Amino acid sequence: MDELPLSLLFTLLGALLLLSAFFSGSETALMAINRYRLRHAARQGHRGAVLASRLLERPDRLIGLILLGNNLVNVLASMLTTLIALRLSPDDTALAVAAGLLTLVLLIFSEVAPKTLAALHPERLAYPAAYVYTGLLKVGWPVVFLVNLLANTLLRLIGVKPDQGGSWGLTREELLTVVKEAGGLLPGRHRSMLVNVLQLEHATVEDVMVPRNEIAGLDLAEPIEQIRRTLRNAPHTRLPVWREDIDHIVGILHLRRLLNRLVDGTLDHKAIEAAMSEPYFVPEGTPLTTQLLNFQTRRERMALVVDEYGDLLGLVTLEDILEEIVGEFTTGGQSITPDIHPLPDGSYLVDGGVHLRELKRVLDWKLPPVEPKTLNGLILEYLEAIPEPGTGLILYGMPMEIVKIQGPAVKTVRIHPQWRRDGGGRGH
Repeated sequence: MDELPLSLLFTLLGALLLLSAFFSGSETALMAINRYRLRHAARQGHRGAVLASRLLERPDRLIGLILLGNNLVNVLASMLTTLIALRLSPDDTALAVAAGLLTLVLLIFSEVAPKTLAALHPERLAYPAAYVYTGLLKVGWPVVFLVNLLANTLLRLIGVKPDQGGSWGLTREELLTVVKEAGGLLPGRHRSMLVNVLQLEHATVEDVMVPRNEIAGLDLAEPIEQIRRTLRNAPHTRLPVWREDIDHIVGILHLRRLLNRLVDGTLDHKAIEAAMSEPYFVPEGTPLTTQLLNFQTRRERMALVVDEYGDLLGLVTLEDILEEIVGEFTTGGQSITPDIHPLPDGSYLVDGGVHLRELKRVLDWKLPPVEPKTLNGLILEYLEAIPEPGTGLILYGMPMEIVKIQGPAVKTVRIHPQWRRDGGGRGH
């Protein structure tokens, strides 16, 4: 080594530092690479991604190989630095200065800089490095195997099983976070639909059903002329049919089956009973995801919601569930939804029967979990009395004013979300 010129020694030292930077950066890149993006690239046939996926199947082997190479390079760099220092000056001061300089250079150029680059752009380093490590693993397999055997034995002594790789699956909440933070990678409308699908499990049919007092149906106890008028003005193509009162539902009627008889005037009670299908009842706590599958399995589009005592609570349709995913199909006029109407001053005129889930979504209302399902129920529970029109209150940070009372229920409410943003509002 004494015969080698200093220029060659410095060149060899530079090469070792570059190799050290490669090992450090590629290690960070392979460990930090997005596993789902990697799998997608591998399925698309990207050769580097395929090799990287195979290497990451056994991270203990990959880490053993990288650390072997990195430590070997750093030891050689240290030896070469010592030799260069002795050639330049044989005293101890030169050795101390050389050791300090080598530590600084390794830290900056072979550790911090390449690892930072790898963390910011892992694919750029991981895919090319996969080719190198695949070849090195074949060449240095005996040494890697011995090192891993000793290291894995030590890990097993403390209760760790190296051959069981970590799970890269995502929980529903984690996937929800990924979708929300996708930003420009997904169109806003698509991102909103995916979020709604993931949140569907937390909602039940009771959250989206039409309450029993708003159900449009047909009473078989009425005279046939009244029934004909009801059918001509029916707002829906499917109607529940009851006898005398809504608690005695006897079937579901599809108007298409009676259209000809309704037109030619031959419609009678027997024809209605013959055209009815069996009513389909579901419990109030059925999750929307389950009910969606039930509708698909049973080929139904409408279900009647009952409580634990069998009493009718409301009606839910396939459209109600789909609207939870894609939003309202029709809103009419300038309404955001059929129950929420924006006003020129920035406030909203809201129907008291609106579901709280819909109100939270539209107004971005940070409402904690509560027992009532509708705005009317929430207001009555909060006030513990039937309010007078004009009553103002701030409900969970949302300023609102009672506009109209109908019987024992709040019919219309005016909500002022801009007051909350401006720091204003009023109490009740």
